[in-house]
Amino acid sequence: MPKQGKDYIVFPLDFASVKDAREYVKLLDGKVGTFKIGLELFIDQGPSVVEMVKNLSRAKVFLDLKLHDISTTVQRAMERVANLGVDFVTVHCSSSIAMLEKAVKAGQGKTQILGVTLLTDNDADTLKSAGFKDKFVKDPHLLVMERAKMAFESGCSGVVCSGKEVAKIKKEFGKSFFAVTPGIRPEWSILENDDQKRITTPGQAITLGSDLLVIGRPIRDAADPSEAAQKVIKEIEASL
Repeated sequence: MPKQGKDYIVFPLDFASVKDAREYVKLLDGKVGTFKIGLELFIDQGPSVVEMVKNLSRAKVFLDLKLHDISTTVQRAMERVANLGVDFVTVHCSSSIAMLEKAVKAGQGKTQILGVTLLTDNDADTLKSAGFKDKFVKDPHLLVMERAKMAFESGCSGVVCSGKEVAKIKKEFGKSFFAVTPGIRPEWSILENDDQKRITTPGQAITLGSDLLVIGRPIRDAADPSEAAQKVIKEIEASL
C-alpha cells in the first residue's frame, strides 16, 4: 500500500501530564503515522505510557530516549526497550561505533535503532563553544555526515538529521537508510524567532528524501490540532 501523507508525520507527545498526552493521542489517531514519546513523559510515566499509546492508537510508537552511556549500559537498556514493543528508539551518535553496534544487537530486530547526529538547536556557535574542530564549526553538515556514517556502519536503521542533510545521506548510504527529520515547520507556521536553528518545511523535507517528519508545535498549539494535522497532510501530499 502506498505511503500516505499522514504516515510521514511523527507527533511528539511533549507533555508534562499523561492526561494531556492521552487527549492528543485520541484526537490525532488516524491523522499521524507515529507518536513520539520523549524523556519528560517517559520519566514521569515509565513503560505504561507506551502501553497507553498502543491501546488508544493505530500509530507506530517512537521512543525518543537518545541513549548515550558506556556500551554495556546501553546494550542492557536497549534489551529492555526492545521488550516494550516500540517501533523506533534513538541513540546518540556522539559516542562510539561499539556503543551503536551493541544497541543494534540488543534491539533484536524488534526495534529500529535511529542514530541522533546533531541536535536541531545546535549551530556553528554551539560546536565552537564545545571545542569541535574548525572544519566542523565552519560546516556542521560535515559532522552530521561523519556521524551518519557511524550509524550506517554499525547497523542502525537510519538517523535523525535536519532536512538540509537528507539528500547527501540518501546519496551516500542508500534510500533504505532511514532519515527522520525534526525541526519541521509548515509554510504557514514559521516564526521569526524560532529556537530550532535548522528548520525545513514538510514539502522541502519530502522532496529531499525524508522518511519521517517530526512536527510538534504547529499542530499542538493550533486552535484546532486536528485541522492543523490535515493542513500538514495536504502540504505533504502536494509534494509527493
